[in-house]
Amino acid sequence: MSNIMVPIKIIADDRENKSNVIKLLSEFEYVDLSIRRLSVGDYQIDNRIIVERKTLKDFAISIVDGRLFKQMIRLAGPNFSGSLILEGTADDTADLGMTRASMQGALITVSLVMGIPVLHSKDPSETARLIAYIGRQLDSMARGGIQRHGYRPKDRRKTQLYILQGLPGIGRERADRLLEHFGSVEAAISASSSELQSIDGIGIGVADKIRWAVGKKISPRFAEKSDLAGYSSNQDNLR
Repeated sequence: MSNIMVPIKIIADDRENKSNVIKLLSEFEYVDLSIRRLSVGDYQIDNRIIVERKTLKDFAISIVDGRLFKQMIRLAGPNFSGSLILEGTADDTADLGMTRASMQGALITVSLVMGIPVLHSKDPSETARLIAYIGRQLDSMARGGIQRHGYRPKDRRKTQLYILQGLPGIGRERADRLLEHFGSVEAAISASSSELQSIDGIGIGVADKIRWAVGKKISPRFAEKSDLAGYSSNQDNLR
């Protein structure tokens, strides 16, 4: 894999010039920043992610005046992945008379009902870092996946469990069951879909994703799905 850092293309809406985020983004040497009017959101990252940036004060005001959910409906459109960055601290809304319950209710609607990821930053500097980091993660995935940072096992069994937990839909419990049943990583990843489904907690969906990940032929109903959708759709089922 090449170590050359490919510039991350980010487009900022020209109305964001009033914030300090654009200036801060331009200071990242790996960010290729351009400014123009965007029809949706405030930042477009690598033509794939749209980010709407709101200060907590603007978020509260937009709940009251009805702008919030109109904007979020557009952000949840089918042609791109949308995300909301909330910038600031609770002190920023202290003088608005907005209750914590009202804010939380709106956040529940945006994140859980509308399916829009919500990220938090304390100030423009952290917002800029978040936007740049999103771009870096997209680039990392395009180059071969997200790196697994932190813990690195040393003994054999823990190493085997660590490898198995890298498979789609496999958390610690399922990795334990796979290793107990098949005896080795090699046997587990060579198993057929039906053999995988014999393991408690592994259904056809997870089994097909494992077969897809290790390059074996999978069932026709799953083969038609895109690679990214096939990998990501079951990540919330890890246990």
